[in-house]
Formats: sequence, C-alpha cells, structure tokens
Amino acid sequence: MKPTALLLPWLFKRWLLLTIIVMLLLLVGAFLSLRQPDLGLWHHQAPQGEFRAKDYKGEFSLAQYRELEDRLFAQLDRYAVDLDATPQYSRFIRYVQDGQNTPAKFPQNWNRTYELVPEKIRGGVLLIHGLSDSPYSLRQIGEIFLRNGFYVLSVRLPGHGTVPAGLLDVSWEDWYAIVNRGARHVVARTGKKGPFYICGYSAGGALALKYTADVLLNPQGTRPDKLILFSPAVGITPFARVSNWHKAFSWIPAFEKYKWVDVKTEIEPFKYTSFPKNAGAQMWNLSLAVQEDIDKLAKENHMTRFPPVLTFQSVVDATTRAVDVVQKLYDKLPDNGSELVVFDLNRSIYLRGLFAVDPEAALTALQESGALSYRLTVISNKDDSGVVALTTAPSSNKAEEVPTGLKWPPGVYSLSHVAIPFPPDDPVYGTGPTDRSGGPVRFGRLFAKGERKVLHIAADDLLRMRYNPFFDYMAGRIQGWIDAERK
Repeated sequence: MKPTALLLPWLFKRWLLLTIIVMLLLLVGAFLSLRQPDLGLWHHQAPQGEFRAKDYKGEFSLAQYRELEDRLFAQLDRYAVDLDATPQYSRFIRYVQDGQNTPAKFPQNWNRTYELVPEKIRGGVLLIHGLSDSPYSLRQIGEIFLRNGFYVLSVRLPGHGTVPAGLLDVSWEDWYAIVNRGARHVVARTGKKGPFYICGYSAGGALALKYTADVLLNPQGTRPDKLILFSPAVGITPFARVSNWHKAFSWIPAFEKYKWVDVKTEIEPFKYTSFPKNAGAQMWNLSLAVQEDIDKLAKENHMTRFPPVLTFQSVVDATTRAVDVVQKLYDKLPDNGSELVVFDLNRSIYLRGLFAVDPEAALTALQESGALSYRLTVISNKDDSGVVALTTAPSSNKAEEVPTGLKWPPGVYSLSHVAIPFPPDDPVYGTGPTDRSGGPVRFGRLFAKGERKVLHIAADDLLRMRYNPFFDYMAGRIQGWIDAERK
C-alpha cells in the first residue's frame, strides 16, 4: 500500500478529532455566555440603513454620508428608556430619556461626523476615532488644529455613535471606505492651501496607516504630509483571530449573548461600554492588512516616501500591544523626522513594588540601542521632583533630559490606552466636579470604594485612567509639528 493511502486516513482522523474538540470548546463557551447580564434593545438591534462599503460601488460624497447619519440618528428614539415604565434601569444609561449621560445633554451630539472651519483655511486634517468610540474622542485635538487655521473633519466610522449592536455586522472595509472618502473631502475642501494631516486614535491609527500605505502602493489619493497617532492599534492580541468563531452557535437565539465579549451598562455618552466579538475580529483583520501593506512597502523600498509619524503611547496598554508600535511600525520607518513619545509608569509612587509588569528594562534598552531611525521621547520620573522628557535622537544612545514642569496626580500609577487624547478638564473624562443637578458624570473623577458587584460599573473600569495629565505637553508637541511645517 502506498504511503499516501496510509497517511490520508490518519490525517482525516486527526482533523476530525480536532474539529470535535474545537466544537465542544465553543459549545462550552456558548453555555458560559448565558452568565452575561441581560441584553438591552441596543444590544439586539441596530438602526436600519447603516453605511456598507459593498453598497457603494461608485462615488459617494460627505454630504450623502451625513444625510445617511440623519436617517440613522432619527431612529434612536426607539431605544429611549422611560424610567417610570422600566425602573430597573439606571438614570445614568445614555439611552434614558433626559438621563444624566444622554448625548442630548451636550450642546452638540459628538457621536456624529462634524467639521470645524476656520475663518481662513491654512491646511486640512482628518480625525479618525477608535473602536467602540466616537468622533468625540479627538475633539480637543481638532481644536488645536482649528486654532492654527486648519479645516478639521472628524468622521464617524460605521457602526459607531448609535447603539453597540451596530458593531455586530460591520466590517473594517466599511470603516476604511469612510476614511478614504473623508481624506479626499479634506483635500478637496482645502485645495492647495497648506499641509494635509491625518490624526488617528487606536483603530483610527491603524486606518490612518492603511490609507497612507495604500496611497503609496496605488497612487490614487493624496499622501498626508504627516501622521499623528494616539495609542495606535498596530498590533492586538492574537486571540482576536478567533473572535468570530462564536458564529457556530450564536445564531441560536438562546445563545445570542455569545456574540459579546462584554455586556455592560451603557453609561458613557460617546462610547460603547459593551463589546461584541465581531469588533475584535475586524480589528484583527485590519491589523493584518496594515502589516501586509507596510511589509510590502519595505520590500519594494517605498518606505522612504512614508510621511513623518508622531505617536503618543502609554508604555502599558491593555487594549493593544505597545511593543508592536516599535517593532511593526517605527523599526521600519526611515530617518524622516518621525518621533515616538512614550508615557512611562509613575516610578515615584508607593505602589511600585506591586507592579506586575514593568517595562523599564525594555525602555532602557531602546534608549541605549544607538540604532533608532526616529526620535524617542520617554515621559518619566524618578522621584516626586517632577516629570521629565528623556529624548534620544536618531542613531544616538544618550538621552537628553528636559524638565516638563508637570507631575503625576496623587495615587495615579500609569496612563492607559483610553486616557491619551483627553485633557484633565475634559467635560466627560476629566477631573472637574460632576453637576449634581443632573449634568453628565465626570468619569475621570469617579472614585468609589465598597463591596464587589454592587455598582453597575466594573471595578477595573473604575480603576482605569481616563484622562491624560500630560495633555498640555502633548498639545505642545503637536503645535511644534504644525509650526515646523510653516518654516
């Protein structure tokens, strides 16, 4: 008997056994998902008529997209919760009529695409928010550019800004189609008046990189003059690769909760707190597409044309892999004036002995390598005397220390993925007092101690840093990049 004839049955048995094991594990996961909290209407049903890239084979304009948003947001009344009829809900839920965290409490609904137009246009910038987020997240960054005469367009990515169920069926190609259209609109709106920037936060950073790489590989758009990224999702956990395997069972109504990684109380006005597995799967696919493009640019020696990149990144990041920002992006950039700004841990805090993760050795090795093609700045401290900027120039192995005049807030041991783009005075994520007369909650100020499983908010969400105490330093660096373009 031929060896092949013996091998095929053996391989089939192995494949069949592996398939059975995987299906059993998925079935166990389906039953475990039943422990998740009850789903609200906003977890079950998304508004009808959301943008899908496959439905737009030809051109579509920003005006058409905003008209589509009008129709989407007109449907949100059906999700409104009447506390008198459903007292089990909290007044803090964003969908509660006249609730404390409803977007209607704000002068403008920042869940939607918006433009900021200066009196005289000197440039243009496209802002791209992150996954489960909204255009609100880069609002303060947009103000910096507006003050400098930039036309600002902040686009809402499909599936965002309405209800978390909007992320159940969305694809990263839908997001990218809007980014591509937004970039073309900014360029058309500004003409040849000054530079064209793209700013991306988290998933928005990955989309900014994807757009830039595509323009260099297939010259059909306008290359941005500079990229500014905040906690860019260059690399994410490999577990996201299997995020959508739940579909083997989640089509069964009894296992609908299996579609979700987290089902949480929707208390934030401009961000989903619940997270569907499809969102993670789309991020995995997007990160692969970005890496494929960057690798192709490097292989074909086109990275020399890549624009300068300024990135702000917390050294500890529970959402994306901070090390991938270095290895998958910055190590492949040419010496073109790019800079990576890393916010270190608070090394003077008494909790330092409790750190489960301390990247100090890796940061030191990076600073002393002498082989960097970019400028590396580490925002750090050694004691209570204050925070300094330790800047290492390209090809150098010695950091120059410059005082920042800033300090860590009491009790804060690090920044986080979600803190980077928000200043301390942000009306949602800052530290100002909550308006007890019924205004929105300040999540940056929220602090509570007590027994577990009492509050609607999980303990890890209470602990997570929500604003950046070094925002003024970051804003100064962005201003420096804008000023350098004018010289």
